[in-house]
Amino acid sequence: MDVLDEEVESILYIAREISVYKIPHLKANEGHRANDWGDLAQPLWKGRLRIVEKSNGAALMFEDAQTGELFARAPYDALKPCVESVLDSSRYFVIRVEDSGKKAYIGMGFAERTDSFDFNVALQDYTKRLKAALSPPSLDEETPSPHIPVGPKKDYSLKEGQTFSISIPGKASKLLTPGTSLLGSSTQSTGSSGGGVPLLPPPPSSGRKK
Repeated sequence: MDVLDEEVESILYIAREISVYKIPHLKANEGHRANDWGDLAQPLWKGRLRIVEKSNGAALMFEDAQTGELFARAPYDALKPCVESVLDSSRYFVIRVEDSGKKAYIGMGFAERTDSFDFNVALQDYTKRLKAALSPPSLDEETPSPHIPVGPKKDYSLKEGQTFSISIPGKASKLLTPGTSLLGSSTQSTGSSGGGVPLLPPPPSSGRKK
């Protein structure tokens, strides 16, 4: 029962070996520099780093690589990150750790740039996922309108020299040929000329003038 009652945790990242340094106070309006930490080959502590996510958030866990004993813990808030990059290297960071309400800043270094890159990616993925959960997309943004076609817009404008025709149902008529009038009768008769349309007689007068 005790095992079932334990909260499930997700491991977002593991570094097998990291170095921890004591860092000087930050000067006003200046960033941290690893070169100010003294001899980087002589760290204050060495161990492993895990980024652990639980239901109440994520945290950076500095642990002994052999025993798993906790050295320091840094709760990670995506809105107020506890991780800050230094100005002179991509492998070193400043971490804000907390213990019983007290805060302190330590330096952290990776042996390889690939490890620091994976560390950054893990934090970025967690931050992106957390912000998406806090601000879910609206219904209009999530579901596209069925009246709007999916894909790139097409250009239906006529290019220079292009024409188009319109076919209207029920309005189609035969093409006129020479010798055929609009009424469909032949115009080839005695006295006609040029195959033109014959003139119709005038309508009868409605009445005689007195």
